Amino acid sequence: MKKNVFAFFAAFLLTAALSCPALADVESGLLPRIIDEADLLSDSEESSLMEKLDKVSESQELDVVVVTVDGMDGKTATEYADDFYDANGYGMGEERDGILLLVSMEERDWGISTCGYGITAFTDAGQAYMTEKFLPDLSKGAYYDAFMKFAELCGEFAEKARAGKPYDAGNLPKEGVRPIWILLDLLIGFAAAYIITSSQASRLKSVRRQNDAQNYEVPGSRRLLVNVDRFVNRTVSQRVISSGNGNSGGSSTHTSESGTRHGGSGGKF
Repeated sequence: MKKNVFAFFAAFLLTAALSCPALADVESGLLPRIIDEADLLSDSEESSLMEKLDKVSESQELDVVVVTVDGMDGKTATEYADDFYDANGYGMGEERDGILLLVSMEERDWGISTCGYGITAFTDAGQAYMTEKFLPDLSKGAYYDAFMKFAELCGEFAEKARAGKPYDAGNLPKEGVRPIWILLDLLIGFAAAYIITSSQASRLKSVRRQNDAQNYEVPGSRRLLVNVDRFVNRTVSQRVISSGNGNSGGSSTHTSESGTRHGGSGGKF
């Protein structure tokens, strides 16, 4: 009887573990890089996003993870992201390199947690730039688009960091200008200049072209004056002008509940 009870209990635990992708993957050592507990994605979107996250993570040798939840048990988004990262064993290598984006639907919070080399690759300024790119989609409910942009940006930022020049304050990606906008600006400028000069020319009805420059001179209006400048003294003042904006860049860090060093940021969407 006892053996039957034990067998039943063991079977129950195994079935429960296999029915929960997160637990099954953690047990097998293959952590899923997308955990959609808030059910924001369709099956096809989740599969496509998983493929993208895996590709970026493996190529850049750091985990890129997206997690959605319904609530955060009273924690801040960054705290929850840190704890989720640590508890589920994310991160590659000895330093557990990686980055995790958390989205909580309870009060529409987002949080980013970085660890190991992720702290170097995703600076404070870099995270601010990244969130400006995907938060608009997140705010309007285009969750798949937002997460795909996040994954793409993580790949670009990690690649830049591996090359020795991580994106940071004063060294962020430059926005490209499409040729069509340059052409439109030129056309608008030419059109405005033509309208202004044509309008002014139409008012000069009494003006006629003259062959001699003296005809433009009003009689008795020209007088020559003698001006004398005397150099008396010279004073040279020097001062240092700062070329920076006061932001030294880099990543601010903190220690999670488990004692792990993390970088990160958070806010509302």
